[in-house]
Amino acid sequence: MTVESNPTSATKELIRFLQESWRREKESERIYRELALRERDQGRQNVLERLAETEGRHAARWAEKLSELGAPLPEMRRGRLQAFRDWLNRQVGTDATLRRMEAEEDRVTARYEAQARALDDETATHLLRQMQREEESHSYIIRQMVKPAGPQSRLDILLHRESWHKRGGGWLGQAIYGANDGLGAVFGIVSGVAGYTGGSSAVLIAGLAGMLASALSMGSGAYLAAKSQREVYEAEISREQREIEADPEEEREELSLFYQLKGFSEEEAELLASRLSERPEQFLRTLAHEELGLSEETFPNPALEALSATLSTALGAFIPIVPFFFFSGYFAIGLAAIVSLVAHFAVGAAKTLVTGRSWVYSGTEMTVVGAIEAVITFGLGLLFRVG
Repeated sequence: MTVESNPTSATKELIRFLQESWRREKESERIYRELALRERDQGRQNVLERLAETEGRHAARWAEKLSELGAPLPEMRRGRLQAFRDWLNRQVGTDATLRRMEAEEDRVTARYEAQARALDDETATHLLRQMQREEESHSYIIRQMVKPAGPQSRLDILLHRESWHKRGGGWLGQAIYGANDGLGAVFGIVSGVAGYTGGSSAVLIAGLAGMLASALSMGSGAYLAAKSQREVYEAEISREQREIEADPEEEREELSLFYQLKGFSEEEAELLASRLSERPEQFLRTLAHEELGLSEETFPNPALEALSATLSTALGAFIPIVPFFFFSGYFAIGLAAIVSLVAHFAVGAAKTLVTGRSWVYSGTEMTVVGAIEAVITFGLGLLFRVG
C-alpha cells in the first residue's frame, strides 16, 4: 500500500517509527562491522559479522515496509558528533563498546515490545515480534562474549590468545574520574567561601588555589599509583619465579587447586594447570594473577595517567570559578551553581562510556550529589559568617 495524500496520525507515527528503527539498525550494523574489522580472534570476528548481517536484514525489512508505505528512507547523519563517538569507542576498547551495545540491544527489545502493542498494523507487528526475539538473542550472545564461560574459554584467556579484554579506556576512565574529582572538590570550596563572603573576589582566589592543588594532587597520585603497580608486580613476579624454579610440581598443584576453588572439576583443573605449565612465561603470569591478583595487562602508562588526571581535574575544577572572573555577589554564586550542576550532569553521563549504565540515571545521580554537597558547604559558610 502507499501513503494517502492526507495520511492519518497513526500512519505518520508508523512511518516515524520505521524510519527511526531503520536508522538504528543501520548504525548497529556499522558498529558491529567496525568491531569485527578490529577483532583478531577469528571466532569472535565471525560472530560480530553475523550480528552485523542480522542488523542489516532488520534494516532491509524496515526499508521494504517504508517502500510499501511510499515513505522515504531517512538520511544517515554522519557528522562530527558521530565521528567523536567512533573515536570514543576505539578509546574505551571493544569490551566497553560491546557492553554499551548490549544495553542498546535491550533498549531496542523493549522499544519493539512497546510498539508491537501500540501499532495497528499486522505485518509490522509480526516483524516486530520476530526482531524482538533476535535482539534478545543478540543480548545473550554479547553477554557470553564479554564474559566467557567454560574451561576452554578460560584457558584461551590465560594463554593470551583471547584478545577481547584489551587495555583501552584506562586513561579515559582516569580523565572522567579526574574531572569528577576536580569539579566536586572546587564546587564545594566555591560554595563554602561564597557562603562565607557573599561572593567576593576571595571566591576566585580560593577556587584557583583549589584547582591547582586538586590537579597537582590527582596527577602526582595517578603517576605514583601506576608506577607502584609496576614495581610491586616486578617484585612479586621475581619471588614467584624463584618458587617455580625451586618446586615446579608444587606450583602446578597450587594452580590446579585455585581452579578447583573456582568451580572447575579436578580433571578440568588438572588439564588447565598442565597446559599452562608447558608454557613457562604464561605459567608464571597466571600464578601471579591467581595467587596475588596481579596482571601486567591491566597496567596503565604512568605518564599518560598523570597527564590525563592533571588536565581533566584542572578542567573540572575550573568550571565552578568561571562566573567569578566576570561577576561577583549572589548573581555570580547562582550562575556558578547552575554551570556546575550542568557540568555534574555531563560528567556523570560521560561515565556511561565505560560503565554502560543509563546516561540519564548516571548524570542525574551525580547532579543530586553535587547539589547536596553545595548546599552543605554553602550552609557551613553562612554559619561561620553569622558566627
